Amino acid sequence: MTVELSIVMPCLNEAETLATCIRKAQGYLARSGVSGEVVIGDNGSTDGSQKIATDLGARVIDIPIRGYGAALHGAITAAEGRYCIMGDSDDSYDFENLDGFLAKLREGYDLVMGNRFKGGIAPGAMPWKNRYIGNPILSSIGKVLFRSDVHDFHCGIRGFSKDAFHRMDLRTTGMEFASEMVVKATLQKMKMTEVPTMLRPDGRSRPPHLLPYRDGWRHLRFLLMYCPRWLFLYPGIFLFFIGLAGCAWLLPGPRVVNGIGFDVHTLLYAFVSVLMGFQLVAFAIFTKVFAIAEGLLPEDSRLNSFFRVITLELGLIVGALLILLGLGGSIFAVTGWTKDSFGALDPAHMLRIVMPAVFSLTLGVQVICSSFFLSILGLRRQ
Repeated sequence: MTVELSIVMPCLNEAETLATCIRKAQGYLARSGVSGEVVIGDNGSTDGSQKIATDLGARVIDIPIRGYGAALHGAITAAEGRYCIMGDSDDSYDFENLDGFLAKLREGYDLVMGNRFKGGIAPGAMPWKNRYIGNPILSSIGKVLFRSDVHDFHCGIRGFSKDAFHRMDLRTTGMEFASEMVVKATLQKMKMTEVPTMLRPDGRSRPPHLLPYRDGWRHLRFLLMYCPRWLFLYPGIFLFFIGLAGCAWLLPGPRVVNGIGFDVHTLLYAFVSVLMGFQLVAFAIFTKVFAIAEGLLPEDSRLNSFFRVITLELGLIVGALLILLGLGGSIFAVTGWTKDSFGALDPAHMLRIVMPAVFSLTLGVQVICSSFFLSILGLRRQ
């Protein structure tokens, strides 16, 4: 018989609750008449969890690589169902009520997310810092960065088609696996929806594997790395143009605003701001190209158009012109110094010549190096 639904659970020493979860999942399959299986991704349990699962008729997949994501990835890969529903094996999710997930999957949705905030969170099921701070903030960041319609990014129970899982090509091995699934489904414009789900206190006597601060940071770090425009591009553009504005304002001479003087010291920071901005923008492009080449992000038509205009040769020309400009400014400064017999100079006057020259030399070298590095990254794409 063809397996329609695989119910997948990660497991690491879950002997206290694993049997309950398996029985509930099997009870749902029997009651609904769905052709299905229960698959356990075991991450090296030492408390007899494997025997509990096999005695109950579940399939156990040994996953040598440690991590929530690794356990799920291995189990889902081995699952035989057309659809998969994954959930934690701590008895916090209701495996007896999966009709909403399966109905949406049968309608053609690629990813069906549970929403604990709509379905209900039982007292004691979620720490207050996770419920009111961590989850809302991380979900909001994900919605803003990726324009996702998912409201509960980190719900542990979700369903997806096996075909969609393969298309996502998930790579992470830790708790950020949950975020990666939503992000990649969003970037690939998969069909997604949410169904209310109830979260109950887990049935274990020991603390959960989840470490709120560490795993929260891993989720945030992943979201930022997968969205280089917010991590690098937008801050870089801001620094670049605010620095240019400062340079244009202070290069002619000192300024006084409300009795506060701004001179070459502020001008130096303005030039540094431009250099930092350029580096961040360049790094955003490097990250995007690398991620696309490695299959972490989908192709971007805007980036392809960028490469048709901004070529290696153009970068070399711009970089060379900046270096020549810097050398010219340096020669002009030395010439002025010789007229004073290499004596003491007016720092405010001379720095307005030297700083633009040094800035042009530095930026020119950066442009040339960045152009070559970008071309190397683009070789695989080409």
